[in-house]
Amino acid sequence: MNTSASTGLLTDMYELTMIDAALASGHAQRPSVFELFGRRLPAKRRYGVVAGIARALDAVEKFRFDTPELDFLRENLSLSHDTLELLGDYRFRGNILGYPEGECYFPGSPLLTVEASFAEAVLLETVLLSILNHDCAIASAASRMTTAAHGRPCLEMGARRTHEAAAVAAARAAVVAGFAGTSVLEAGRSYGLETIGTAAHSFTLLYDSEEEAFAAQVARFGPNTTLLVDTYDVERGVERAVQAARDGGGELGAVRLDSGDLIAQAFTVRNQLDELGATSTKITVTSDLDEYAIAALGAAPVDAYGVGTKVVTGSGYPTAELVYKLVARQDRDGTWQSVQKRSHSKSSLGGRKTAGRVIAENHAAVELVVSSPDPAPARAYLTSRGARPLQVPLITAGEIHEEHRDRHALARARERHLASRAELPYPAWRLSEGEPGIPTVHEVLDDHEPEVPTF
Repeated sequence: MNTSASTGLLTDMYELTMIDAALASGHAQRPSVFELFGRRLPAKRRYGVVAGIARALDAVEKFRFDTPELDFLRENLSLSHDTLELLGDYRFRGNILGYPEGECYFPGSPLLTVEASFAEAVLLETVLLSILNHDCAIASAASRMTTAAHGRPCLEMGARRTHEAAAVAAARAAVVAGFAGTSVLEAGRSYGLETIGTAAHSFTLLYDSEEEAFAAQVARFGPNTTLLVDTYDVERGVERAVQAARDGGGELGAVRLDSGDLIAQAFTVRNQLDELGATSTKITVTSDLDEYAIAALGAAPVDAYGVGTKVVTGSGYPTAELVYKLVARQDRDGTWQSVQKRSHSKSSLGGRKTAGRVIAENHAAVELVVSSPDPAPARAYLTSRGARPLQVPLITAGEIHEEHRDRHALARARERHLASRAELPYPAWRLSEGEPGIPTVHEVLDDHEPEVPTF
């Protein structure tokens, strides 16, 4: 991965053509507020999970147009000299507030609030959506899987089922939502993730016999390794695996099952291991698992789940369906005007928003989103309603708050997610299709405080 490359061209062409026209008309520097949110959750999702904040902050920091980028634009787009000059000097100097990584979210939750000139803010639309739509989708699927696992570890193994760069991001997003590790070494290097893996069927097939393959693996990695026992016959494979570990001086760490009826095989293999005296040997299962398969395995004697395709593709929903919209702009007299899209089925709610989560009887009850030109009275209103504040500063006057991407940020995000998910009412945990786990209530603060909503 190129960690120093500019992210300036990770954007759509119309971002630049809009700036070109707005600059010519004198509107490009108009103070503006954009919000990144979802109008709805993808089907079967009762909550979403915020992931990708650290990656988004890195992308904003690297969003610039150096000589190679400017040369490309000069050769391929008919942009004015003034626009090219603006892009050459571009550094984001505005403010970004948002939900911290790991937090749960719901329809209408303002995941990011971007305050800057129109030109500064609109340029970030595509790259922010690209990162958060992907990472939030992966984390949302991963959270359902770790919920279904009931404390048994889930391991991410899906790199071969997605784009090579997406695989690294997916591994990180899965860990935000509770996964214990990944098979992707680049994710281990880039984000300090626990890396896992021992052998595939090809390793067993390399040798003249299964016994030789198991003996070679145990000789190199010790009896505590995990042996894949279903290349040929599972029953014989288990016998040979246990014996190979004992010949190597100990009890086998784990066996892995990768095909067949995993529920029935888990019970059969557990009984066989116990009868062979390998009572501490664990069972890991793989093979196209999703949250429903994991839930079905809940009563089986399984110790860990290896999840590939379904987690890195969002378990059927590879995007979080997030959008990025202008919600307020400043007039020439300095007053703020709410703006909104009104088209059928894609309307948005105007005005700068401040969000909090109302807690009742120790559980989240409402996502309370308050529109107000001034966030101070909105925050006070949320406090008066007993709402837990959700947004935190991510970038202030162009300076990144490093606690959101330092070496401990991922661990904090994982802990935050576990706490945020635990706070949700039981219906939010269900895997079946249904309404969002809690409702989103919008209030508008004008010159007077709205009536107190009943939750």
